[in-house]
Amino acid sequence: MNTWPRTRLTAIPALLVAGLALAACATRQPETSAGAARAADTAGTIDTASPPAPDASARSTAPVTDPLVTTYDGGLYVIDGNSLRVAADIPLPGFNRVNPAGDDRHVLVSTSTGFRVLDAAAPALKDDEFPGAKPGHVVRHAGKTVLFSDGTGVVTVFDPKDLAGGLPGGETYTSAAPHHGVAIELANGELVTTLGTEEKRVGVQVLDRARKEVARSEKCPGVHGEAAAKGEAVVLGCEDGVLLYRNGTIRKISSPDPYGRIGNQAGSDASAIVLGDYKTDPDAELERPERVSLIDTESGSMRLVDLGTSYTFRSLGRGPNGEGLVLGTDGRLHVIDPERGKVVDRVEIMAEWREPLEWQQPRPALFVRGGTAYVTDPATRELHAVDIASRRKLGTATLPKAPNELSGVSGIGG
Repeated sequence: MNTWPRTRLTAIPALLVAGLALAACATRQPETSAGAARAADTAGTIDTASPPAPDASARSTAPVTDPLVTTYDGGLYVIDGNSLRVAADIPLPGFNRVNPAGDDRHVLVSTSTGFRVLDAAAPALKDDEFPGAKPGHVVRHAGKTVLFSDGTGVVTVFDPKDLAGGLPGGETYTSAAPHHGVAIELANGELVTTLGTEEKRVGVQVLDRARKEVARSEKCPGVHGEAAAKGEAVVLGCEDGVLLYRNGTIRKISSPDPYGRIGNQAGSDASAIVLGDYKTDPDAELERPERVSLIDTESGSMRLVDLGTSYTFRSLGRGPNGEGLVLGTDGRLHVIDPERGKVVDRVEIMAEWREPLEWQQPRPALFVRGGTAYVTDPATRELHAVDIASRRKLGTATLPKAPNELSGVSGIGG
């Protein structure tokens, strides 16, 4: 069922609207700390509480432009990435997660039974589903999308371009034991995948095109998450650092603390440095870290950056030029120069917030596509769009219900 909610949009100057589609070409990276001044310079608010609704035929046939997808308690909103208007409200019970499928129109929805295909450009939730108990990580790299089913240990590799013709057959590989894992296929066909069981995760192995092991390391307790950097350097998080796979060799990069857990990372093809989270208290019910890690895949080193505020697992992103982006609980988007290891700007977006104890509960989320950062605020039900190069807020919309996860298509031009 499609709904067209009462929407409040911030006025978007014409040049900035064009920037939404072209921001991936932006090269300017201001190094000021004038986030508050820029926020005051944001375009004024226009009251469009009762916008004219398109006719029924337009709703069912007009494709959604650069779609975004948010989950809420009981369903999904498909949102036009330029106007920020809700194009479809799709009921779907249960706790659902969303990830880009790897093309310019599909999103994968993790349900209780597998990875279900959402045609976000249509918009329509298909019956097509990659089955798998406890569907986990979705990784896109080198033109392939890789799924990991935690309940079965099955890794599925497919070409996302094939989604338009139905459910792709793809290739599957079954891990030695089910576990909460992740995998990535490289351009040369190698598969980097985690090792572990339901009780213990220990490291990674690398398989060649014939799926024979060519490298292995079990020096990664609690292995979790992955990111690829410039030159296809792959980083996987551990409770005491990371494992780096580069040029056929696995290398351990240790944290400066005995327990320095890195479990969520964000990589960029434009940078050899991976942005990661960083936690140091193994006994905390919920640690609220204020430092992030920067892993240099060329030098094999790690350094920490103090943000002065906490953040969550939905807070990390990368800009088009490799900028590190972290959404803080102070309500600001922190921009990091990874080469200098320094916060170079802070952009005011929302009020301060506090991470809930239960990880499934809504909290602000960051999704970056091209030169635009999209941020949700469940407390106000708002969705914000920010131009990364200029640090200006492009627009704000109020959603009918509080958003939880935020994602979208990975290609521009849905």
